[in-house]
Order: sequence, then structure tokens, then C-alpha cells
Amino acid sequence: MAEGLFTVTPLDAPRAARRHSVGVPISELDAVVILAPGTEIELPDGEVGELCVRGPYTITGYFDVRPEPEAAETMAHNARAFTSDGFYRTGDLGMVRFEEGYRCFSIEGRLKDVIDRGGEKISVDELESLLTGHPKVAEVSVVAMPDPRLGERGCAFIVPVPGAMPNLLDLQEYLAGRGVAKFKWPERVELVEALPRTPVGKIDKKAMRAGITTRLEAETHTATG
Repeated sequence: MAEGLFTVTPLDAPRAARRHSVGVPISELDAVVILAPGTEIELPDGEVGELCVRGPYTITGYFDVRPEPEAAETMAHNARAFTSDGFYRTGDLGMVRFEEGYRCFSIEGRLKDVIDRGGEKISVDELESLLTGHPKVAEVSVVAMPDPRLGERGCAFIVPVPGAMPNLLDLQEYLAGRGVAKFKWPERVELVEALPRTPVGKIDKKAMRAGITTRLEAETHTATG
């Protein structure tokens, strides 16, 4: 990341650390903590949370020379991006793990790619990895859609294999057969010819979230007359 933190797996690290982690920080002065998302509560080793860092080459704040009111926006952004004791919130989900007794860190996804369904955290990366194996699915991207009762639910955007028409029941039965907890199942399917992408070719989840939010609002308006 441009803001700081470099990690390596030293030559004496066990092979499992190279396979399953991003290693350890390069500087002994680097400090890394795993916090419960949106809080300053440190999680125990082995639990997934937000990777937060502080050290000699990690930024301590974003600089902006624009006049008011834009300068106030920069201050607000800094308040969101850093903890009260100066740790930078990377937005990455991470975990402390031990490989053959070696303490290291792994990246488990992005914070924004977690669906908060009634307090239950659902990893989008995990769900996408599972759904990619469905025989009717050529490509899939899962995003959070707003829900008035639970806060968020999962919506799967599916590019089907030619001639296939996967529906929600198909996906749910497939996940059930693999022992996936019911609360993780997507609760809506959108079939598309192609997933939207940014100018640099990345899947544009922001566009998908905005699109499904607009669609839900229109459906609610129609249902209420």
C-alpha cells in the first residue's frame, strides 16, 4: 500500500508461512494490530478483523491544502482513517496466525467486501470462491444490498455459462450441499451478460452496489403505490 507497511517472509520462515501468509513487517519498529471493524478493540490471535498499522514509514495523516470547506472534509477523513492512538486503518481484513510456531499475518479480504447481515459478518471473498464452482456460473461477484431489518443482505451478480439460467434456489441448494451456514447464502441473484468494470479492468463493485440499491428503491416505491 502507498500509505505504508511492507511485509516479507524471511529465508528462515517455515514454508507454510510463505504459502498461507504475507509474512511479517520489515521493521522492528512497525506495530500491527487486528481490530474489530469500526472499533478500537483489539482481537485475539486467530480472529479476523481490520489490519491497522503504525510505524516509521507509515503515514500519520492525509495532507490537503484546499480551502474550506474541503479542508474540513480532509480532517473528517483522517478521523475515520486513523485510530485515536495513531494506527492507520488499512481497510484490509487480516489475522494473526501461527505456522509451525511462527507468528505472522495473513490478508483475508477487504473490509468493504464484508456483508454485515444483522451483526453476522459474511466474507464476500469466501462466498465468491464457493459460487465460482457452480456448474451454471461462469463469473460471479457478490455485493451487499441494503435491508431495512437486517442492515445488509447478499446479492450475487452472475454471468451464467452459455445456455444456463441459474436462479437463487440453485445457488442456495449448492451452498447447502457444501455445508455453508444459511445466513451466508445470497438472498438475491442478478443475471448479467458481463460484470461491470472500472477503466483499469477491475470489477466495479461500487457500480453494482449503487445499481441494486436503486433497483430496490424502485421496487419498494412500486409496491407501496
